[in-house]
Amino acid sequence: MKSPFTQLYLHCVWSTWDRLPLLTSEVEQAVYASIIIGKSKELKCLPLAIGGMPDHIHLLVRLHTTVAVADLIKEAKGASSHLVNHKISPGEFFKWQGCYGAFTLAKEAVPAVKAYIDQQKRHHGEGNIFTEWEVTEETG
Repeated sequence: MKSPFTQLYLHCVWSTWDRLPLLTSEVEQAVYASIIIGKSKELKCLPLAIGGMPDHIHLLVRLHTTVAVADLIKEAKGASSHLVNHKISPGEFFKWQGCYGAFTLAKEAVPAVKAYIDQQKRHHGEGNIFTEWEVTEETG
């Protein structure tokens, strides 16, 4: 084999500061499409799903071999914060909380996790959520 072959799938979750509902529909579209998906691709990661609620976000990616989990999330959070604070809503408060959740999964689990992320608003509306994937509270 001339180059590494991997299938590293990662489900990332992070929240807004104090779980405030800062991801309005205007902010959500710009943050999801142009920044987080774009930053993932820039880092050679393949974004498979993105979704969330006004107070948190889920990202499913196929991770590139050269990218650390912490770097992917740091870059996505930093770029999206910058966009919101400097272009979309200058002068308004927007901030991500410092921590995140990251879960590896087998290739066979990708369709189920993708469906879960794609249907975030419905799952939350029905109260049908996976608590482990939704709670990203800071722990001292």
